[in-house]
Amino acid sequence: MAAPYVLHMLTPLKHVSAFDVNMAADAGIGPLFPYTGVALEEVIGITQDAMFSRDPANAARTGLFIGGRDAVLALDMMDAARKAMFAPFTISVMVDPSGAFTTAGAMVAVVERALRRSHPDGIKGLILKVFGATGVVGGIAAVIAALAGARVTLVSHRGLSGVEPKAAEFRRRFGVELACADAPDDATREALLADAEVVFGCGRAGVQILSARNLAAAGRLLVAADINAVPPSGIEGVGPKDNGTPLPTGRGVGVGALAVGAVKFRVQHALLTRLAAAKTAVYLDFCDAYDAARQIAG
Repeated sequence: MAAPYVLHMLTPLKHVSAFDVNMAADAGIGPLFPYTGVALEEVIGITQDAMFSRDPANAARTGLFIGGRDAVLALDMMDAARKAMFAPFTISVMVDPSGAFTTAGAMVAVVERALRRSHPDGIKGLILKVFGATGVVGGIAAVIAALAGARVTLVSHRGLSGVEPKAAEFRRRFGVELACADAPDDATREALLADAEVVFGCGRAGVQILSARNLAAAGRLLVAADINAVPPSGIEGVGPKDNGTPLPTGRGVGVGALAVGAVKFRVQHALLTRLAAAKTAVYLDFCDAYDAARQIAG
C-alpha cells in the first residue's frame, strides 16, 4: 500500500490560512497538519522530524507548505528547511505567504496576456508603477516584473521608508533594480503616472488608491491591473471582471481582481498537485508560480 501524502503547513501567524487548507484538500492532499506561531529557528526541527519519521522511499510523500504574510521571512523559512535536509531524506517545500506568490505570478501573467496585441514582448522594457507596493503581493509582483525586464517603481503613500528597505532587500536577494517613490496626494500620483505604461494596484481590500482623475494622467497607459475585489475598486474604472477591457479614459485596458484570481486559483492548484505528485523533492516559490501562470493564462 502506498504511503499517504502528508503536508505539514507552517505559518508564523496565529492561524494557518483556511484558504490554503481548502486548496490543499481540493488538490487531493491529506492528511494536513497545521503549525502556527512558528519561528524561523524552529523550522529545522520541524523539517527533520518530518523527514526522519518516514522511510527514505517515502520521502517524496512528505511536504512542507510555508505561509504567513512576509515574503522575505517565508523564503528564509524555506531556505532553513532546505539546509536541514540531506539525501536520502529530502522532502518537498512550497512557499506562498498569504497567497502572494501565486497572486503576483498570476497578475503579471494576465497583464502580459492583455499586452500581447500591442506589445509582443509582454512586460519587457515597459515602465511599470506598482501602487500599494508596501504589501506582500505588490512587492513580489514588482520582483517578478523586474526579472521579466520591466522598469519598475515601488510606490508608497506613507513615505519612502515603506519601500526603500524593501527595494534594497530585493536587490540583494534577486539582483533586481527597483526605483522608489512616495505619492501621498493627487499631484504626486499624477506626476508618477505621466510616463507609466503599466500600472499595478496592489492596495488593501476595499481601499481606492487611484481615482479616475489620477488614471487619466497616464497618457502612455497600456494596462492597469487591480487585485482589490472588495468595493470600491482599488483603481477607479477597473472592474473586478475586466480582462483586457478598454478603460473609460480611452487609453489602455483594465485587468480586474477576478480575472487575476481565476488564474491564481488554478496556479495554486497546479503547484499543490505538482507537490503531491513529485517522485523526488521539489521546491516551489514565486518563480514557479509565474511559470505556471504564464502557461495557464496563455
